[in-house]
Amino acid sequence: MTSPQPPESYHQAIPRHLAIIMDGNNRWARAHGLSGVRGHRAGVESVRSVIRRAAERGVEVLTLFAFSSENWKRPPAEINALMELFLIALKREVNKLHEHDIRLTIIGEREGFSTSIQKHITRAEKLTQDNRGMHLVVAANYGGRWDIAQAAQRLAARVSSGEINASQIDETLLGREVCLADAPDVDLCIRTSGEQRLSNFLLWQMAYAELYFSPLLWPDFGADALDKAFADFARRQRRFGMTHEQIEAQGA
Repeated sequence: MTSPQPPESYHQAIPRHLAIIMDGNNRWARAHGLSGVRGHRAGVESVRSVIRRAAERGVEVLTLFAFSSENWKRPPAEINALMELFLIALKREVNKLHEHDIRLTIIGEREGFSTSIQKHITRAEKLTQDNRGMHLVVAANYGGRWDIAQAAQRLAARVSSGEINASQIDETLLGREVCLADAPDVDLCIRTSGEQRLSNFLLWQMAYAELYFSPLLWPDFGADALDKAFADFARRQRRFGMTHEQIEAQGA
């Protein structure tokens, strides 16, 4: 993966690759006097709504941050509930995705999940692998630093075997080894709940991403909120290291 080239239009109305950090389920639940588990369940409907609208608007790749490698530190009861919801989604939602020609990929260290979850991940990916609609990516037990470290390990193995020399390693070679190497770089990253940080999400893939922070808690974020984020994105000028004048001259 080399440094990104400017798109044909510097004022893209819709990002090719949209990434979302779905934050605020627990705070939503507390605000409504409910358990944290109920907040995560409420967030599932937002997931459905956002997937539908993103596909309708022509997003090519939608990556959702469902469970980070750091989330294992949460209370055991919450983790168990999250794993249960994940398994239910893999069993019930995948057929709906398949009906709408959506391809599903799970990225992250899946060995950390139960055998049952791993089995259903494999089933879901196999069922949808030939679909040609939007590519839905779910990051589960994922961390950006883990992603880059895994890529470095694979390159180190190639050096050790004599397949390549260490001097050959550059951005392109490393970029081919990270998750989503076959997808375009992230154009827009949305984070809900008012927090303004990346939380170790797609660090390599978001090198030139536009960032959009919504004050809405995730269960309150739906299709209309996504449209507002797209409208904000369309107003931005993406320069990729160039000046405003250079961009204007190329667009003339």
